[in-house]
Amino acid sequence: MEIKTLTWKEKELVLVDQTKLPVDVEYVACKTLEDVFVAIRDMIVRGAPAIGVSAAYGVAIAAYEITTTEFDLYKTELLSQCDYLNTARPTAVNLSWAVEEMKAVINGYEGQSVAELKALLEKRAIEIHEEDIMINKTIGKNLLSLVKEDNTILTHCNAGALATSEYGTALSVFYVAQEEGVTLHAYADETRPRQQGAKLTAFELYNAGVDVTLITDNMAAEVMKEGKIDAVIVGCDRIASNGDTANKIGTMSVAILAKHFNIPVYIAAPTPTIDMAIESGKDIPIEERDGEEITIINGEYVTAKGVKTYNPSFDVTPAELITAIVTEKGIVRAPFKEGLQAIFK
Repeated sequence: MEIKTLTWKEKELVLVDQTKLPVDVEYVACKTLEDVFVAIRDMIVRGAPAIGVSAAYGVAIAAYEITTTEFDLYKTELLSQCDYLNTARPTAVNLSWAVEEMKAVINGYEGQSVAELKALLEKRAIEIHEEDIMINKTIGKNLLSLVKEDNTILTHCNAGALATSEYGTALSVFYVAQEEGVTLHAYADETRPRQQGAKLTAFELYNAGVDVTLITDNMAAEVMKEGKIDAVIVGCDRIASNGDTANKIGTMSVAILAKHFNIPVYIAAPTPTIDMAIESGKDIPIEERDGEEITIINGEYVTAKGVKTYNPSFDVTPAELITAIVTEKGIVRAPFKEGLQAIFK
């Protein structure tokens, strides 16, 4: 069964509803900017690259939604809609990156034709989509150079095809390996509280024919101790200029364990996810989500109602725990600041 994370069709963004997987495969058609905003906010679409591509299409949709034909009013309203969309989720930098790319088209346009600007915005959104596919495949090839035949890789959360346009970031290594006839094995952390590892990663790898084993988050130390893991590969939502990396909550714990057991940790990072404007992880905003993600499982409370919760959606893995940051432009090792600066030159 082929599942398309996102499709642009007749000026609508069609998303697979990731809140329904793996039980049901349902699609949501986003016909308005508000539809895209809600899809990002409520995690119908998730994964930094997929959020970025969706945001680009969201701006294109907004461009077609606005009815005024007076150019200056149109431009003002469209830029305001861009700023609104940018508030959907705070941590993944791809959202703001994509919005800024679309704003650059708006601000760089020197004509006065609303129709022409609409067409240019749709064209740029499609380009961002196509670029994402190529970026992910190249990351997969770079990751494959770091592992060996028959290796077993532990991953956390979902950074696969469902989190991007195709291939994925962290999981791209498995798909590229299949294309090149290399056998790799996967261990997937369940990833509480929303269980993206169980619901998404295990689901998509299993359906792709990859040998995948699901574990709960608190089993990671044991499988490492038993020598079952050769490398850890995870995606990311934002990387600071010093290499500190924000990813799904629990990633830092995995990295600490890997350091203890002398297992390499690789971060799969499209360059739009690297934020050279911030110095370190302490500058990355961390989204805190509703406590009911912790207290309710499958519609039932698993704790006393009213108990206090703390539910940060991400944590920041310090650069010193990271073996390499793997981008479409190459593999970056410490010192990360210099290496990351070099790939943007």
